Amino acid sequence: MERTYWMEQGFNLQELYSKERIETEVSRLAGEISVAYAGEELLVVVVLKGAVFFAADLVRALRVPVEMDFVKLSSYEGTQTTGSVLVKKDLETNVAGRHVLVVEDIVDTGLTLTFLLDLLRQRGAKSLSVCTLIDKTERRQAVITPDYVGIACDGGFLVGYGLDLDERMRELSAIYQIIGNTPGGVA
Repeated sequence: MERTYWMEQGFNLQELYSKERIETEVSRLAGEISVAYAGEELLVVVVLKGAVFFAADLVRALRVPVEMDFVKLSSYEGTQTTGSVLVKKDLETNVAGRHVLVVEDIVDTGLTLTFLLDLLRQRGAKSLSVCTLIDKTERRQAVITPDYVGIACDGGFLVGYGLDLDERMRELSAIYQIIGNTPGGVA
């Protein structure tokens, strides 16, 4: 029902990961992270905007004390990476001496995540780990392996559950692949 609107707008969406599959992966990841950080306080750094949906569900399922902060980085225009990373919103929390878990919606080229991890290391994080819902290796350019992966995905342009196409379709509760051209030819 929710994808019907977008289909009527000319988008061909194929469901890849159902709402139930996402819930299962979030629960599994929260369990793994809770075991790894038992007895520790965790600073969860959420990469805006896409990871907000995933991070909210993940943090509610964790069994360790957490503090959250947000960073907004930009390296894309439409579906193409620009090759450079800009900090559009910086952290408000001091990461020095803290266990930091970076939460991403998707790791694609790895360039943005590499930039962020280098920045957090420079700021003195005690430990760094990465949790991503989608690990998409098709276009990987940086040597990076997330510590906690929900779903490994080979390729395709994905939307839903926070993932977007030019700020659209984040609200979809499942994750879809856009098939073929989109209205305006963006994907």
